[in-house]
Parts: sequence; structure tokens; C-alpha cells
Amino acid sequence: MLRHVAAATLSLSFAIGAAHAADGIPAHVSTAVAEPTRPEADTTRDADRKPADVIAFSGLKPGDKIADLNPGGGYYTRIFAKVVGTQGKVYGLVPKSSLERRPESGDAVKGIAATNSNVMFHPVTLTAIETPEPLDMVWTSNNYHDFKNRDEGTTDAMNKSIFNALKPGGIYIVTDHAAEAGSGGRDTNTLHRVDAGLVKQEALAAGFVLDGESNILSNSNDDRKGKVFEADMRGHTDRFVLRFKKPAQ
Repeated sequence: MLRHVAAATLSLSFAIGAAHAADGIPAHVSTAVAEPTRPEADTTRDADRKPADVIAFSGLKPGDKIADLNPGGGYYTRIFAKVVGTQGKVYGLVPKSSLERRPESGDAVKGIAATNSNVMFHPVTLTAIETPEPLDMVWTSNNYHDFKNRDEGTTDAMNKSIFNALKPGGIYIVTDHAAEAGSGGRDTNTLHRVDAGLVKQEALAAGFVLDGESNILSNSNDDRKGKVFEADMRGHTDRFVLRFKKPAQ
């Protein structure tokens, strides 16, 4: 089975401003990624996750209200807090079903909220997501395949509630581990991958339009047949980045 070629380790510390300026990364994004208070456990993953590039692609900006859906350890939550600034808001949407199984699953976001006044821990029901205010963006990273493993229709209802939570013109970002084209949801539980085509189909059915897609996180050396947690695949999977928009009218 064809596997990845080990990626070179990149530094995103002092050189990030100059390197990303050439790539068109906005200053408010590169500065947030270079924030010295970010934990080392996060920054060591930057070379693989390419947060500056992905956030720049999303269009997130200061003053935005964004929901980080199923934020896990808060990798993106911390960066979002710096990008949107004091005039913005970051809602860490933790599924209530996850909290019921593992009460500690909300601890990371609670901790970030304790030191960032613009971050809020906000438990939600996946099939009926509601937020205190209309949102500019909803973001979920490497989670969509897991949402497919819940009750039938979870992602359909979830996408509709996300659509309703967004302002007209609002953005919905989905990144995940790519499954083989045409496989739909076949590999969501076994390989923890999902077909990008299925995500597009379901988001469009909820009323979104596809506003863009990027190969920022793609890896042609991943044949999409391995489990994402295998030692030689972890952190090096082929991933898609999709940007959907709620029509302005």
C-alpha cells in the first residue's frame, strides 16, 4: 500500500510573518498563529495542519463571530480567539452527547474561555444547533466523519441548523480525512474518513452553495485506504478543505 513521504518539519515562529506575507496570508492570521502563548503541543502540529493557510482560505477576520464545532483540545479555538480579537466571539460548540459520555471533553474549551474573554464554552445538540447570536462562520475540522457515525440523519439536521445559525452570506468550513471518491459514508467508522463528494451533497441539500475548495491539506501519497490513526498515516492523511456559503438572499 502506497504511503506518505515524510513531511519536512517547518518552523512557524520568527519566520512566519515573512514566509506567509509572500503567500498572501493576512497579518491578523499570521500573528495569531505565531502567538507565543500557544502550547507546544499545538505548534508542533502546525507543519501538518497549516493553520495560517487554511484560515486565510476561510476568510476569517477580526470582529467575526465564529463557532468551532467539536473543538477537541482547542487547537483552532486558541487561534480563532486571536484572529477575531476583542470585538469578535468564538463559540466552542461541544456536543452534549460527547459530554454525557466523557464529561472531560469540554475541559479544553472551558480552560481557553477562562483566559480569553471572547471565547465561550457552549454545549449543543448536533441535530439542533443554536447559538446566542447569528454567526459569520461555522468551522469543523476532522469531525464530519464522526458525525456520520451517529444516528441516521444527524448530519442532515446538523447542516440545516448550521445554515440557520449563520448570517446571510455566512461561511461553513469543513475539513476532514478524504475517503476514496464515490465511497460516500462507507469508511466513516472503519477508517475514519469521508468522501468529500458526500459532504458537498449534504451541505448543498441544506441550502448552502459551494464557495470554494482547496488542496492545502492534500497528500497524493495517501491512497485513502488506511486508518487515519495508523502510525504511518497519523498527521499525513489526504484531507479536503471545503468552503460553503449561505446565500445572501
